[in-house]
Amino acid sequence: MLFKQQVWLRQKLLVLGSLAVGSLLYLVARVGSLDRLQPICPIEGRFGGTSNQAEFPLRALQFKRGLLHEFRKGNTSKEQVRLHDLVQQLPKAIIIGVRKGGTRALLEMLNLHPAVVKASQEIHFFDNDENYAKGIEWYRKKMPFSYPQQITIEKSPAYFITEEVPERIYKMNSSIKLLIIVREPTTRAISDYTQVLEGKERKNKTYYKFEKLAIDPNTCEVNTKYKAVRTSIYTKHLERWLKYFPIEQFHIVDGDRLITEPLPELQLVEKFLNLPPRISQYNLYFNATRGFYCLRFNIIFNKCLAGSKGRIHPEVDPSVVTKLRKFFHPFNQKFYQITGRTLNWP
Repeated sequence: MLFKQQVWLRQKLLVLGSLAVGSLLYLVARVGSLDRLQPICPIEGRFGGTSNQAEFPLRALQFKRGLLHEFRKGNTSKEQVRLHDLVQQLPKAIIIGVRKGGTRALLEMLNLHPAVVKASQEIHFFDNDENYAKGIEWYRKKMPFSYPQQITIEKSPAYFITEEVPERIYKMNSSIKLLIIVREPTTRAISDYTQVLEGKERKNKTYYKFEKLAIDPNTCEVNTKYKAVRTSIYTKHLERWLKYFPIEQFHIVDGDRLITEPLPELQLVEKFLNLPPRISQYNLYFNATRGFYCLRFNIIFNKCLAGSKGRIHPEVDPSVVTKLRKFFHPFNQKFYQITGRTLNWP
């Protein structure tokens, strides 16, 4: 009798286990189908209006990621790509800078939007003479595959400070959208120094302290020959870009706010790019361990930025910080005036 009860109990457990596994598999499959069965939206506006194919599932992102990832790995045939109407497009928007302003975070966060496809690597086409000489078709082939109605975005922070770049981009597309993400200039300069310092230490090399680089020892004034300082004089670089593009084609992203309160900044970018609002608080969650917001694409796929992001800065003499902020202040005021955006910088 006891033996029969044990057999019966095992059979019940097997049935319940099968049901649990089946339910889980159904849920996973359902998530994928829901992503494909959401309402559709036209992507139109300054990027050329709608066409006969100008609609695609709002949440085609999950399917698109899988297919394009497999193609990049060489696991998908060109025929499959053709059947799915995938193309390699020149970017319709570029994150041109600034270095250590949060360009990678901005690119990854915008990639949450189903109408956006990102170039994963910095291509350095416009700031590198050797790459630029290879021609625009070489550049286009460096872009990811996408649906025709999606917009491709790339980022190369060196573009902002390189003299030849504005004219080169203008020749490619005079109506392109340009994104500039900035941080408080002194903080950005220290972050720039920190990245270089880490690279030196990794190679067991010594490096000057930040104070010695940022302040001219002969004059005791701010050393404008130091690249980290020059990069933070945003208005000087922006003025060069304004010789080719009207200010309306630029959008300034507050990199400090993107760290602490990313959603409002991303919503402003969606509006600037004429994209339907699709990034929500659901897509962003704070990871207390890393001290960053991480990205949630769906209930299965999450992503955090690389561990190299958010390096701890070395302590800097407060008097040097004060001197730098005083130096940057008039440039910041002019930057606010030109861009029409006032940022809460000391």
